[in-house]
Amino acid sequence: MTYRRILIIVASSRFMRWHERLRHSLSRRWPDAEVAFSFDARADDQPTSVTQLLTLERMLLRRNKHTLSDRIEATPTPISASDADVAIDLVGDISDAGAARVIRPLYDGHPSDQAAVAAILSSATPTLAVEDVATGAILIQGLPSFEAAEGLTGALEAVYSRVCALIERALAAPDQAGAQATAQIERHPRHPAAFITRIIAFESARRLYHLCCYSPHWRIGWRFVDGAGVVETGDLAGPRWRALPDQETSFAADPFPIEWRGQTGVFYELLDYRTNVGEIFFQPFDASGPKGAPVRALNEPWHLSYPFLIEEEGALYMVPEASVSGAITLYRCVDFPTRWEPVAKLVEGVEAADATIFRHGGRYWMTSVVRDGYGGYSDTLAIHHAPSLFGPWEAHALSPVLVDSRVARPAGGVVSHNGVLLRPVQDCSQDYGKGLAIMRIDALDPENFSQTLVAHLAPGKHWPGNRLHSLNRFGRLEVIDGAVITPKYMPLRRALHARIDARL
Repeated sequence: MTYRRILIIVASSRFMRWHERLRHSLSRRWPDAEVAFSFDARADDQPTSVTQLLTLERMLLRRNKHTLSDRIEATPTPISASDADVAIDLVGDISDAGAARVIRPLYDGHPSDQAAVAAILSSATPTLAVEDVATGAILIQGLPSFEAAEGLTGALEAVYSRVCALIERALAAPDQAGAQATAQIERHPRHPAAFITRIIAFESARRLYHLCCYSPHWRIGWRFVDGAGVVETGDLAGPRWRALPDQETSFAADPFPIEWRGQTGVFYELLDYRTNVGEIFFQPFDASGPKGAPVRALNEPWHLSYPFLIEEEGALYMVPEASVSGAITLYRCVDFPTRWEPVAKLVEGVEAADATIFRHGGRYWMTSVVRDGYGGYSDTLAIHHAPSLFGPWEAHALSPVLVDSRVARPAGGVVSHNGVLLRPVQDCSQDYGKGLAIMRIDALDPENFSQTLVAHLAPGKHWPGNRLHSLNRFGRLEVIDGAVITPKYMPLRRALHARIDARL
């Protein structure tokens, strides 16, 4: 879709940094278009108590650093609404902007962002949407993640950042229904004073918990399976899961099993609590299970996790998550399993996590979750595609493909089953890594993508704990991971884990 003029209508009393961010992102997407503001002279609709809370958080949490909620000075622009191909109503009730088309964001179905504030203050996540004002049609909707948000300010930054992404997506493909249906969430708005009291209580409990326990403490489960596995059945039942031996000062997560040139084992992330930096380790297996001690396979100055594996032309490659490096990097195995060398940067200038590659329709496809410095890593799905593993990789036409913390983040390799592609994903709508879902990919080409939920998985009697994070299989070896409460006091920790393992 091309545009000549895009008008953003904003209340001059509440002109914020995220509005400028929206303009910049639209200008990057449509460099030949004129993107300008029109300022509406109406009173500020934000309660004074909310303004005070944001000001306090900026002082205490951000040390007066810029935030997307900051007010900035409005500068008049010459463009008129009648000249615009599309107007974006950020005021909320512009019935006739004079543009060929008017769209607006909705927060839990309301045109004011104060509905998002009310949701956040009631410990809920607001549903976001973009509406065509003339028809009332919802063009796209999504659910942000707050896993990295700090206070009301951080949550609003996640909201505003994802609203920008949804508006861009709605303008790029206005005739495509791009979102998954989002369930209604009951709201219980509270006064900011009550919110502050609750935050203090929460922070006190959180700090006490971290003094006593490692959080989250991920561990890996494994089993040998003949026949269909979890992805195909949508069920954790079957052969008994067993946990890999626990480490005293680290956790293990993101397992990827492999059999390579006669050696079988599992690559995974090992994060040392003392450094808080992840490395890639390898646990050897034989026909009866884990054999010997794990060995370090790959480390970098930055955090590594999610060691996705792919074979190509007789060589084994790894694409570990390394979001802080600003690139998705391909490593080739030089000496299995402990020597790997970087051979290509598949995508650069991106803050991406959990890149997952698969083949489909004669091309290579890569799903990942991306962020733009705000919000969490679990809600914005990016897709890239290429004619070969080594590229050139290009972004999907619908990028960002979706914003939905329930079904965006990859949770393991894509599986082809009975002629369809099944995609394990993380459900982070209740918190990071709380559950898994199996999505069926219904359409995928450079211009289209759609998926359907076929199963939802949560920890329980078959895999106890309070989180469920990823799922993979190679041959008979199926692996999973999840988190459990892990006291730092070793005798208590051993007793608690013994009770949990007895349930397996």
